[in-house]
Amino acid sequence: MSEAGPRTGVVVIGRNEGDRLKRCLLSLQGSGCPIVYVDSDSNDGSRETATMFGARTVRLDMSSPFTAARARAEGFATLEISHPDLETVFFVDGDCEVEHGFLATAERFLADHTDFAVVSGRRRERFPEASRYNRVIDGEWDTPVGKATACGGGRAVSV
Repeated sequence: MSEAGPRTGVVVIGRNEGDRLKRCLLSLQGSGCPIVYVDSDSNDGSRETATMFGARTVRLDMSSPFTAARARAEGFATLEISHPDLETVFFVDGDCEVEHGFLATAERFLADHTDFAVVSGRRRERFPEASRYNRVIDGEWDTPVGKATACGGGRAVSV
């Protein structure tokens, strides 16, 4: 975080994430980043959980068709209004945890490499041994480190 204020904001999206959302928000604590949680009609207390963790909560209007991209865009718009000086936005799904130090590393990389617009993290399955599906997914997410033409998982984007 710069002395003038945070340089990075976080948009978390989810629906009925329960304990997964708690782990996600816990992983972001101490980052100094403003957090917006965009909720897609949860009925499990996810909005209240996000508020308890200090996130600004946006309730996605479900009268329009849902897409994760729409949820991210609404979260980004909320960040732009409340923190217009942000240089980077990190997008993460509410069922993911962010590795300690990733946000600062991503922010530093983007500041030092202005020819890059996106930094993506390596997504890992929490319990790869729990099922065949979990093992397959974890293997599919094991992509090479370095320049890529596409990214998934959490990503920091220069604005």
